[in-house]
Amino acid sequence: MRSTYRVFPVIFALGCLLGACADDAADSGPLEEGEWLPGGETTNTLLGGRNAFSRHVSNISEEHERMFFTGNALFNDPWVEAPASTMSRDGLGPLFNARSCAACHLRDGRGEPPTNVDDDFLSMLVRLSVPGEDASGGPLAEPTYGGQLQPFALPAVPAEGAPRVLYEEVPGAYADGTPYSLRVPTYAIDELAYGDMAEDVMLSARVAPQVIGLGLLEAIPEERLHALADPDDDDGDGISGRTNLVWDAIRDEPAIGRFGWKCEQPSVRQQSAGAFLGDMGITTPVFPDQNCTASQTECTDAPGGGEPEISADLFDRVVAYASLLAVPVRRDWESESVLHGKALFNEAECTGCHVPSHVTGTHEFSELSDQLIWPYTDLLLHDMGDGLADGRPVFDASGSEWCTPPLWGIGLFQAVNGHTLLLHDGRARGVAEAILWHGGEAEASRDAFVAMDAQERSALVAFVESL
Repeated sequence: MRSTYRVFPVIFALGCLLGACADDAADSGPLEEGEWLPGGETTNTLLGGRNAFSRHVSNISEEHERMFFTGNALFNDPWVEAPASTMSRDGLGPLFNARSCAACHLRDGRGEPPTNVDDDFLSMLVRLSVPGEDASGGPLAEPTYGGQLQPFALPAVPAEGAPRVLYEEVPGAYADGTPYSLRVPTYAIDELAYGDMAEDVMLSARVAPQVIGLGLLEAIPEERLHALADPDDDDGDGISGRTNLVWDAIRDEPAIGRFGWKCEQPSVRQQSAGAFLGDMGITTPVFPDQNCTASQTECTDAPGGGEPEISADLFDRVVAYASLLAVPVRRDWESESVLHGKALFNEAECTGCHVPSHVTGTHEFSELSDQLIWPYTDLLLHDMGDGLADGRPVFDASGSEWCTPPLWGIGLFQAVNGHTLLLHDGRARGVAEAILWHGGEAEASRDAFVAMDAQERSALVAFVESL
């Protein structure tokens, strides 16, 4: 049995914007004080290369450093089936996507889609829902398979299914005639173990994002996000970012979402708890119940690893680890090409969504408080057009809206994870393709990039890769 989902392309602008082709090369963008330290005083200035994402914040306290290293072990070591002699690490599954956090976030970095059609989804997952809302106003889970497809299971439990992705190449050209090609993904789920999915099921493939700087993003004051939001486009710039009001299960009330591809999680703690349950089948103090559906009796009958399966103390240490991973120092920030690219990035109004800097407020980890940071995000929802739409609403986010991802660390994905696959499902093979997929509110910025000559495009990409 198979469930399929097609992502359709948009038609990309091939010509110059009016007047844009006649513009001379932009002046270099001014170097701003402190921008080479994107995490402020927390910035990692010691580790680079493949370990660039794995350093704790530079100003960490002794107490939090101890928590960080314990959390590091819990993040990286695999969980096992219960019961086991390793009582602090048993309870995997019964259904799961990965055996450890690091299986998806290798070296605290970014996941990727499979290389070949028959490869397993090892650092990429598929969200599932049907029309409607659950009790908290979030997506309504597919009744048989739940809110997330789990392709792996313990020996006595049938795995839910095998996700697959196929790509179609769609050609295009820049205004100067240089050709490009974009990959349009089609998703399918084979070997469904519990019967057909609902006919109106909505699927959304997601790669695991890098986990650096999460605590700093959490520390951006709500007032700042409200000030950046412009849901009715009152300033007339064509960009109408808005907050996603989601359910905070810890505070038992609505809250602004900050994490996840649609800003669906309000805090590092809840994001971590959701990943433990959804990705590894590990219950936490936040989500203490297993997520087996009524159709999955083998899942319901499988032994657990305690209630919850990770203790409050150990879970706190994982949250500390995720909160205190540092952002790496920028590279080549003073080069002429990068500064030229910065000016072009600003002229194309990419900063309308990728807002360069913020000042953090007070955070439970004091190291993160009162820092000038440069993540290049507004943590708001933006309509990105039909080409990137997954058709799956999440709280206030529509099927074509996505949360602006931070750009810090983007130039290190190759060193850390061995690839440069970008966007929510890894379809873009580098920065240029990611820009070309932008539509909706970002269409004008995309068209400005299409209209640039090869040297300008190279400079803009060099700037983004310096972040």
